Amino acid sequence: MLRSWTIIASCMVLVACTPAEPVIDAGMMRIEGGMPADFSGSWERDYSRGDDVNQVLRDIYYYLSRTSADRAYTTRPGPVQPSARDMASISALARLAELITRPQVLTISQNEQEITVERKDDFSLLCAFYDGVAKGTESDYGTEICGWDGDQLVSHLVLPDGLQVTHRFTVSEDRQQLRVVTTVSSSAARVPFTLSRFYRKFERLPPDFNCIETLSMKRVCSTGEIEL
Repeated sequence: MLRSWTIIASCMVLVACTPAEPVIDAGMMRIEGGMPADFSGSWERDYSRGDDVNQVLRDIYYYLSRTSADRAYTTRPGPVQPSARDMASISALARLAELITRPQVLTISQNEQEITVERKDDFSLLCAFYDGVAKGTESDYGTEICGWDGDQLVSHLVLPDGLQVTHRFTVSEDRQQLRVVTTVSSSAARVPFTLSRFYRKFERLPPDFNCIETLSMKRVCSTGEIEL
């Protein structure tokens, strides 16, 4: 839970007074019949795939340099240096997005009415659908609402003072691969920051097994003490 409070503390330096437009409309909040997709299971991060934070930052830097308002005040051709305010706000969003997407393992429970995404050292995401309609969830961190964009689950979290975090979950047809696209936005930043993470399904070992993640991103398990 310490990480959760770190996230909230980071949010406070980013926000302004006007919240962004909602990303889930009334149609997305309604489902007919069962859930459009099944995300249940244990998922471990696939480090061979996904976005690199620094590369995304470079792409955004280039975009801001091409669209900066300061271009109107220079006769030099080509990009101009983005403002310090723009760079500070997007860098803060990048740090927050990286922190939110850091968990190596996701544990997803799903029944006919609810989907719970448990993340180690962070608060769980809860999507509730009763009578075919999504129900908002209130917590100490903010308000979460969910919806379906086709077979893609969308979780939208509104934090204090207008900062917003959106997760989009997509599962492969064989249910062995999971993609999570996380977008962090704030009215203090001209553009949002988005990271894609990929996960592979795995079977959890019995409790008497000890497992660690090595520097090579490989999982090592044993029934006794692990020495590296």
